[in-house]
Amino acid sequence: MKHTLLFTMLVFVLTGCQQVKEVEDVKIKPLAEHVVMIGFDAMGSYSYDKAEMPVLKDFASKSAWTLDSRSVLPSSSAVNWASMLMSSSPSMHGYTEWGSKVPEIPSIAISQFGKFPSIYTQIEEQLPGAKTAVVYSWDGIIHFLEDQIIDINICTKEDEDLTAQKAAETILNEKPTFTFVHFDEPDGVGHGAGHDTPEFYEELKKVDLRLNTILQAVKDAGIEDKTIVIVVADHGGIDKGHGGKTMEEVRIPIFIKGPGIKVNYNIKSPVIDYDYGATIARMLGIEAHPAWRGKIIEEAFVE
Repeated sequence: MKHTLLFTMLVFVLTGCQQVKEVEDVKIKPLAEHVVMIGFDAMGSYSYDKAEMPVLKDFASKSAWTLDSRSVLPSSSAVNWASMLMSSSPSMHGYTEWGSKVPEIPSIAISQFGKFPSIYTQIEEQLPGAKTAVVYSWDGIIHFLEDQIIDINICTKEDEDLTAQKAAETILNEKPTFTFVHFDEPDGVGHGAGHDTPEFYEELKKVDLRLNTILQAVKDAGIEDKTIVIVVADHGGIDKGHGGKTMEEVRIPIFIKGPGIKVNYNIKSPVIDYDYGATIARMLGIEAHPAWRGKIIEEAFVE
């Protein structure tokens, strides 16, 4: 009887240990080896149907997408780009204004690199040796990123075509695990000539060509079948401004294309731009930071 009891206990302990080991061994399976997020400042959803953008619309036809994602408030630049990359609301990360360079309220969490943890933080900590890049035309972008851990950091000082060129060269030559490309247009034209104007739509034609330059680089690099490309905007606009609470300012598009992503699929579930960081982490098979509040856009994934 005693031997039977001891044997049963031993089996229970060994089985329990095996189950613990199996749990410990479970890892998030990545969807892709590379993620490229391309952001066009102020390309509000209201403009999509009117725009002459054959490259973007072809991309959309092969993507999971929605025109009904929303910006955080205020509907302006730094606060929204920070929210995307930090996967949290302004009240959490602390960047609350158009041109925030430091948090206006204390960040609720600080990474070992001195700022609220971003997608770059998570990659640095969980994917040792992974290469990351940021290419941007508006120098305000770098203020909320941990520039010391980003391998390739290129500011083109509002030269939009150079931004496309440098992003393409970076993807072609370096093949980073994560690349964020930021374009300042069509925001500049929106402030100058006005949003939803003939000049604005002329600029969107150029935006489309710049997008094509980057998509072609992904193909030429031979990594298209291993890369998820995300096209986003931070806010829209009305008249010659933005930052308010109109749907023209708050409603923004997101298009997602690549392995493990549904094709020509209109995402129905609610999306806000601080969901993007958590979604990118899932694509790369890494954990979100505990301070993040974004949700994975699971509806975009092939089941």
